[in-house]
Amino acid sequence: MDLTQIAVIFLAAMTPIGESRLSIPLAISIYEAPWFWALGISILGNLVPVVVLVIGLNKFSGFILRFDNPIRDLFNWQWNKIQTKQSDRFRKYGSFLLIILVAIPLPMTGAWTGALVSWVFRVPVIKSIIMLSIGVVLAGCLISFAFVSGVELLAFLT
Repeated sequence: MDLTQIAVIFLAAMTPIGESRLSIPLAISIYEAPWFWALGISILGNLVPVVVLVIGLNKFSGFILRFDNPIRDLFNWQWNKIQTKQSDRFRKYGSFLLIILVAIPLPMTGAWTGALVSWVFRVPVIKSIIMLSIGVVLAGCLISFAFVSGVELLAFLT
C-alpha cells in the first residue's frame, strides 16, 4: 500500500455518509490491504471529524448563542424540538446512547450523527469524544468482521 492509497482510505473514513462503511471495504477489496491496516486507518480517519465536530460545534454554538440573532432563535427552536421528542430515550440510555448510535453501522448513524447528538444534548466535550471513539472502534470492528467474513464465504462458495 502506498501513501496515496492510505490517504484515500483515511479521507473516505472522514466522509459523513461513508465513514468506516466505505473505507474498510474500499481498503480491503480495491487496495487489497490487510483487514487490520484497513481497520486502523479507518478508525483514525473516522476520529478526525469526531474531534473537530464536537469541539467546533460547542465553540460555534457558544459564540452564536451569546448574541440576539435569528440563528440563535433557530438553534433554540431546533434544540427544544429534538429534546422534546428524544429526551426520554437519551435519559434512559444516557451518554451510552452515543456508543450505540455510532457502533451500529446503518444509514444515518455514525460518528457525524453521534457528534451532532452529543452537541444537541450538551454532553461534555471529553465525555463525547470518549463515547464516540468507543463507538467508532466498535463499528470498525463490526464492519471489518462482516466484510472479511462475507469475502471468505463468497470465496468458499465459488
